[in-house]
Amino acid sequence: MKILIKNTTLLTMNKSNELVKYCDIAIENDSIKHIGDIPNDFVPDTVINGENKLTMPGLINSHTHIAMSLFRNYADDLPFWPWLTEKIWPLEEKLTSDSVYWGSMLSIVELIQSGVTCFSDMYFFMDDVAKAVEEVGIRAVLSRGVADINGDGEAKLVETKDFYNRWISKADGRITIMVAPHAPYTCSPDYIKKTIALAKELNIGIHIHLSETLKEVEDSYKEHDKSPIKHVSDLGLFDVNTTAAHCVHLSDEDIEILSTKGVNVINNPGSNLKLGNGFAQVDKLISKGVNVALGTDGSASNNNLNMFEEINLAAIVNKAVNLDSTSVPAIKAIEMATKNGAKALNLNSIGSIEIGKKADVILIDMKKPHYYPRHNEVSALAYSAQASDVETVIINGKIIMDNYKIKTVDLEKIYYNIDRVTKDLLKD
Repeated sequence: MKILIKNTTLLTMNKSNELVKYCDIAIENDSIKHIGDIPNDFVPDTVINGENKLTMPGLINSHTHIAMSLFRNYADDLPFWPWLTEKIWPLEEKLTSDSVYWGSMLSIVELIQSGVTCFSDMYFFMDDVAKAVEEVGIRAVLSRGVADINGDGEAKLVETKDFYNRWISKADGRITIMVAPHAPYTCSPDYIKKTIALAKELNIGIHIHLSETLKEVEDSYKEHDKSPIKHVSDLGLFDVNTTAAHCVHLSDEDIEILSTKGVNVINNPGSNLKLGNGFAQVDKLISKGVNVALGTDGSASNNNLNMFEEINLAAIVNKAVNLDSTSVPAIKAIEMATKNGAKALNLNSIGSIEIGKKADVILIDMKKPHYYPRHNEVSALAYSAQASDVETVIINGKIIMDNYKIKTVDLEKIYYNIDRVTKDLLKD
């Protein structure tokens, strides 16, 4: 399959974040073949008119729980711990493979419609999540969330290894896998060591929640006489490539550890704000050389998967928190949603539009009032853009959404099944 995008404004997100106007892009099979001058012998199967459109790398949602869309608007405006332990965990006990599949399908549609071409998910019934990923055509890093708080930790590690063996080479290489100890407060020290050993055995990374709430940090000091960051670092967790979600409550020592160990921090501004957990010290982390990416968390605590909203929050709220209007400029927030996410997930073939990289590309319709006048396209993406502006989505060289319509799903069938499975979930 050969695709030619003509006469577009291209935000490459390459090393210099180059912006190129009136640009042509040639895609062949799953990769970017040419940028700029297109050879005469390149004969496209499909031509996309890029006029009045901004073309950029697909967004990367680096931390989410997509099947939690089933709990959207279910338990809002509650304190974090009652929300988690009294509302979410009991309902999760009633989930089935069928409900997780349909919740995943719903969320993948939402992700694609808002310009996300890759997401990193931590949940369970992961075979059903992988099935949805394979069917719809998105890219994903999938992790079976594991913990030993309920005494079944060993079985979950076996599940993770079996899941890896079943899916690592499937879906045209669009699926990769991580080991996912849920958090230090649900995983004993010995169990965390077992997850580290498994990650090393499979040569894959780790996905974990860290220092999300003040209570978590306080409890860690009571139990281990150290912060969650120092605790897992001392256990050897950061000897493996790690994506650490949240990292809201950090000491200077914590930040130094994250920097020294090369930990990837996933900022989830919408979720952290909504649950009243605070706001991560993004500016300080970046200044210390920490790779910071962006995620939405699950729809139960956000309540959407809109990465443009997260870009906006990451850029704007940091300015208020730091009383500094230069804090986290627009381009830094966009980096967090693109190439920083690719680095965090160890996916070096995506995150920017460069020759030889995978063709994960989105086109944004700029012929809308909130893009005029076009003084600065980068600022427009961070401060003006809406998820609904995404017109075309290409993943792995295939057009998945064309003129706002996703080609690989039956939306009415998804809506019907979402209504069905959520009614079952809420039965007494």
